[in-house]
Amino acid sequence: MRLEGLCTAVTGGASGLGLATARRLIEAGGKVVIIDLPGSAGAGVVKEFGAAARFAAADVTDAGEFAAALDVADEFGGLRGLVHCAGAGRRLRLLDKEGEPGSLEDFEWVIRLNLIGSFNALRLAAARMARQDERDGERGAIVLTASVAAYEGQIGQIPYTAAKAGIVGMTLTAARDLASRSIRVCTIAPGIMDTPLLARLREDVRASLEATVPNPARLGRPEEFAGLACQILENGYLNGETIRLDGAIRMAPR
Repeated sequence: MRLEGLCTAVTGGASGLGLATARRLIEAGGKVVIIDLPGSAGAGVVKEFGAAARFAAADVTDAGEFAAALDVADEFGGLRGLVHCAGAGRRLRLLDKEGEPGSLEDFEWVIRLNLIGSFNALRLAAARMARQDERDGERGAIVLTASVAAYEGQIGQIPYTAAKAGIVGMTLTAARDLASRSIRVCTIAPGIMDTPLLARLREDVRASLEATVPNPARLGRPEEFAGLACQILENGYLNGETIRLDGAIRMAPR
């Protein structure tokens, strides 16, 4: 699909990977609906982007809120792209220091936000894309976000690993499911990315993280994620694939 004139919803679009993706899409002549929490910087970001952007406040796990946010995209030219970046983790071990079982509530929270939120975004976006006319043989494309933790989860990452592995597992099935509707689905599995969260770390901690990446020995840049997300939207033969974006890192146990 051509990015020029393309209407894309970007979840988590007020910061980090989502913000970089929204900026890249707008620079390419696209239109973007930034979907993020009410307390996010979404409204300010849209002011910066101008007429090519809209902000819709929503929780990705809330079916009603997220459907209403996608309605904004329908009114803004018809939804044909989704880049789903919203997500977060909580540290959790199976047994704590006292040997007590890890929190079921924390596990459920991470699964709900990352995996169920991704399914909610996937199903609601696909329903809107399926109503679009075909252009060059397709109606839309969806980019989900997993993590290298889906493959090499570290100690304390069990809920995050389970959620991201679930997203990887959904990708091919979703692509097959939506093939008859001419909608593609791919997933990006980032490594250690230089997001606002990591920006708070001490320089020595950042340097130690960079040293774990074989080549290039640095943190990934949000702009690199954005470039890959846009390539997936543009390239009509990319489908059903999870692409690692990680500098060849393989995560150690801790």
